[in-house]
Amino acid sequence: MSLTQVVQRLLAQPTAPFHEEAVRAQVRRELEGLPHVELVQDDFGNLIAHYKRGRLRARWAFAAHMDHPGYVNDPGGGERVFLGGVPESYRAAGPAVEEFGEFAMWALPACELRDGRVYSRACDDLIGCAVIVGMMQELERTGAQASVYGVFTRAEEVGFVGAIELARSGRIPKAVRFVSLETSSERGGACTMGAGVIVRVGDRTSIFDSESTAALVECAQREGITFQRALMSGGTCEASAYQLYGYTTAALCVALGNYHNCGEADRIEPEYVAVSDVEAMWRLCCAAAVAGPSDPLGRLRERLEAGVEKHRRFTEPHRSA
Repeated sequence: MSLTQVVQRLLAQPTAPFHEEAVRAQVRRELEGLPHVELVQDDFGNLIAHYKRGRLRARWAFAAHMDHPGYVNDPGGGERVFLGGVPESYRAAGPAVEEFGEFAMWALPACELRDGRVYSRACDDLIGCAVIVGMMQELERTGAQASVYGVFTRAEEVGFVGAIELARSGRIPKAVRFVSLETSSERGGACTMGAGVIVRVGDRTSIFDSESTAALVECAQREGITFQRALMSGGTCEASAYQLYGYTTAALCVALGNYHNCGEADRIEPEYVAVSDVEAMWRLCCAAAVAGPSDPLGRLRERLEAGVEKHRRFTEPHRSA
């Protein structure tokens, strides 16, 4: 079963804030047959998967959100509202929508693969969801001795509602480090599409844990995974939300074109990502899930201290003066 097939099946599911049922059901279909994966749905509707084989304790929880901006019926009986960050100038022209009962999405392709890219009405963040599903399938296929969480949240686009509900619940132990998986706009030249997964050191709101970030970088280097390291400051991701509630966080993302379907000249267009970047993110998640504890900052300290000792003879005269 290929990662590309998982991506196609996830992106085929319609979604909007508070209407993630189809995505959640597909994630369940993908994972329910795996003997070492336990699935739990919390009271808010977030889905938590736990792969556990062997006696290891979980170190990482990889998290992605299941929603995407869209039109949603007002449960109070008012007019339909748009939920998610899309400027009014893009909506003013009245682009075509596709109806899904209580909500509607832009009438764009669910998933097209061409020229090494995935084009979709909702790469953000169903790509992240597909990577987590693919990671757990790969761990099962290889018989990996590992313990790792996969978290699929609701209503991120309106203020991390699902992530906050999950963090408040304490269902994931505080010793577990959250890694937010996202697709992030190429704005500002901080990264290049097609140049690998991005180890995201921070977002517009926060800087993430240095040790966790270094561990992901070290893992990518060790496994020969193509990666970039960048401060992706175009938006705020769930890592910032988890961090506010006392969790240690890191983040990975892939470069995204037409963020929130916002193309040129105020046109609504499909989002797109590079297939190679998505595969690099998946490889890094798989590698991190099975990697043992590491101390990259300790090794950095040792290297720097070795440099101090190397130049000790230059400092001694100043000490005796």
